[in-house]
Amino acid sequence: MIAFVLFASFAVLLLIGAPIAVCLGVSSTLSMIVQGAGRPLEAVMSSLPMIVSASTSKFVLLAIPFFILAGNIMEKAGISEKLINLAEACIGHVRGGIAIVCVVVACFFAAISGSGPATVASLGVILIPAMIKAGYTPAFSAALMAAAGAIGVIIPPSITFVVYGSIADASIGSLFICGLVPGLIMGLALAVTALIVGRKANLETLERKSGAERWIAFKDAFWGLMMPVIILGGIYGGIFTPTEAAAVSAVYGLFVGVFIYKKIKVKEFYAILIDTVSTTATVMFITAAASLFAYVLTRARLDVAISSALEEATGGSVIVFFIIVNIILLIAGCFLDSTSALYIFVPLFVPVAQALGIDLLHLGVVMIVNLAIGLYTPPVGVNLYVACGVPKISLKEISKAILPLIGASLVVLLLVTYIPKISLLFM
Repeated sequence: MIAFVLFASFAVLLLIGAPIAVCLGVSSTLSMIVQGAGRPLEAVMSSLPMIVSASTSKFVLLAIPFFILAGNIMEKAGISEKLINLAEACIGHVRGGIAIVCVVVACFFAAISGSGPATVASLGVILIPAMIKAGYTPAFSAALMAAAGAIGVIIPPSITFVVYGSIADASIGSLFICGLVPGLIMGLALAVTALIVGRKANLETLERKSGAERWIAFKDAFWGLMMPVIILGGIYGGIFTPTEAAAVSAVYGLFVGVFIYKKIKVKEFYAILIDTVSTTATVMFITAAASLFAYVLTRARLDVAISSALEEATGGSVIVFFIIVNIILLIAGCFLDSTSALYIFVPLFVPVAQALGIDLLHLGVVMIVNLAIGLYTPPVGVNLYVACGVPKISLKEISKAILPLIGASLVVLLLVTYIPKISLLFM
């Protein structure tokens, strides 16, 4: 009965277009009321604020607002333009080079913002028109930006890895290390696909820059490039924890924006704080609602039943387990945001993975790559909506253009899934 109420109410709310946090929260609350039938409503609901408080007050989750703040500061400081100028100076003269610029800059910016939609929003307004001017169709230009922006949830520091680590009780620093190589391989796959597509178009190239011009572009972008170096170097060098690194990145970004690039004034900083608080509130609202959903699953022992059924379905085979995981997450990624998906599926997959002897770091990377692909998979891939708004194209147009990029991403997913050494190379 509890399972029916939980999943039926969730599905109905999702179908009528309710926000995902509302779907999770309302369905969980209704299930708690049904589960506590016969008891006073106050007694049944008394556990709700404690669950929400416990789920959102974890120390590791402090990294989320600080990374969001750091990304917003560096965006306002104009680092995206400086990174684009540097990439164009180095490879803009290559045929199809603007597409490579798109992917390379997305990888760099991903290491600053840690968010897929933020990467698309920041870079898309510059790079999508540039790709169209170079000869790519508006649909493919937007599609490539949407796919490249998703690298932001794979390459560290990633907010999604922070969420996974907090749920699975895995080392966030280790997860950051494990996400680096898969993220770079994903970028390479997208760049190669863009070059293949570009062979059919009459592409323009930029004038080759001199060594002096490249050096000027490098010096201009240097302070922005140093942010991921400081963050990752500090974590891997044992100087500070991922949460402390997030705070350091915010302070460093503010210093660069105010004193080096001199782009951030008092008014801009106020707007940055408002945007950061708004984004953080959205993430934490989803976190709180998803934790309620996970609580109901646990209280009704639905998680045990689902995990047992999953373990039985795998027959002890790691290959079958990952096939099931990939199929579920690729479908879920079309409809759920990454935070909600992690809170729902991590408690179900982790016990089975441990029983099969799968490294939880490897499982985390596989899940995050799946959810990254979900960011640009129709019909609900949020990156698609952000990207297609720049050239003013329809979802149908960008959905068709994204297909070869999804195909390339699925190849990377298979490699990451069945060759654990790709993720665990530096562990």
